[in-house]
Amino acid sequence: MSVKTLGLIHTSATLVPVFAELCAKYIPHVKTFNIVDDSLIKNTIACGELTADTSRRVVNYAGSAQDAGADYILFTCSSIGPAVEAAAGLSHVPVLRVDQPMADRAVLSGKRIGVVATLSTTLNPTSDLVRRRALAAGKEIELLPVLCEGAFEALMSGDAATHDQKVGDALKKLANEVDVILLAQASMARVVDTLAEADKKVPILASPPIAMEYLATVLK
Repeated sequence: MSVKTLGLIHTSATLVPVFAELCAKYIPHVKTFNIVDDSLIKNTIACGELTADTSRRVVNYAGSAQDAGADYILFTCSSIGPAVEAAAGLSHVPVLRVDQPMADRAVLSGKRIGVVATLSTTLNPTSDLVRRRALAAGKEIELLPVLCEGAFEALMSGDAATHDQKVGDALKKLANEVDVILLAQASMARVVDTLAEADKKVPILASPPIAMEYLATVLK
């Protein structure tokens, strides 16, 4: 049986060790390699949306990963999701956006679904994905998107405490209103660990481990 290779494409170098740990845990039998280009997310944030030029580069990276020998490609950033789906349609190997397995699980988990993000450029594509996955599953849902104003800026300026408080407050409030919460950015997952059990009234989903659980089922 030939060993499979997973190509991971990141928009931040900080995600490389995060996913290396997850790969070791969930798919230790799979070879991996990483491509990192943080200009993809920086340009998207600066423009306030995913542009055609950035989308084209995302598609090109999928091609590069395929040429490098990937049997499967995972894009680990939610903000470039629509471009990842375009890349999937042009690739000879499967291409996965990191938040799709999470969206599918949320749709199965309940009708009222909360989405929390610190960037509008991530909130919108993740919310759109959940709506489309619900439609594909033939399920009616109510979506409650929440943008944590100022949290991302605080994190970028080195004030992690303010970021964590803003995200934590949003999660606690939303937990009273929905059946399940999605974290649009994996960087918010550490905030969940700081919440009291009483504040975690509903499942709070983060995309990286759920994506890895999914990959473990397809990369056997």
